[in-house]
Amino acid sequence: MPPPDKVALVTGAGTGIGRAAALALARTGHAVVLAGRRKALLQETAEMAGPDGPAMLAVTCDLAEPEQIRALFARTEEAFGRLDLLFNNAGVSPRGVPFEDLPLGDWQRAVDVNLTAAFLCAQEAFRIMKRQTPRGGRIVNNGSVAAYAPRPRSVAYSATKHAITGLTRSLALDGREHDIACSQIDVGNAETPMTERMKAGIPQPDGRVVAEPVFDVAHVGDAVARIAGMPLDANVLFMTIMATKMPFVGRG
Repeated sequence: MPPPDKVALVTGAGTGIGRAAALALARTGHAVVLAGRRKALLQETAEMAGPDGPAMLAVTCDLAEPEQIRALFARTEEAFGRLDLLFNNAGVSPRGVPFEDLPLGDWQRAVDVNLTAAFLCAQEAFRIMKRQTPRGGRIVNNGSVAAYAPRPRSVAYSATKHAITGLTRSLALDGREHDIACSQIDVGNAETPMTERMKAGIPQPDGRVVAEPVFDVAHVGDAVARIAGMPLDANVLFMTIMATKMPFVGRG
């Protein structure tokens, strides 16, 4: 079988935004490497793409472990020979507690998965994209509307998502000479298992608990696929996609 024309790698591909993006990328002709901790969920994503679509390769990986990240990208290059898109999507959000009560372990886990893993994945992607022919590629980082306006009791998540913005800008700059583009997609209230609680009520900055609207996560996947389909001489540096009526604009 000839190698695919386009290869994407999606972290956190077993559920939610990662699954939606993987399926959208498959629909647009990408072979997709599905990375995540739970093999069964990755296989479920692959099955949802159907038997007649592009190749889907499920690779279990704990993104808090640098050696597993290196093995993930080595497996990708071995299987497909190139990498055209990395979607840095995987993330964790520690439980909401008063700032001074947040355990160091919860903070460190958020930094390891949300930020350090994205940095290490981008490094591995850069190495492949610089040496492949044709060279170049695209990295899309999953930021969050929390990169602009935090929610109460979300210091670890919000701090790491603010840091992702710095990572995105630096990658966009450092990638120029190598034809590597970098984007950030900031998502607000896509309907996933992680946001299920928003429909029941979530704390607001003024102390109220208010139900918030959500929107179909498939739209996030379609947005990632649309960015992936752009030529490398054009880029969406930042995109915000959100539930229209969520209390984000003017939050706080």
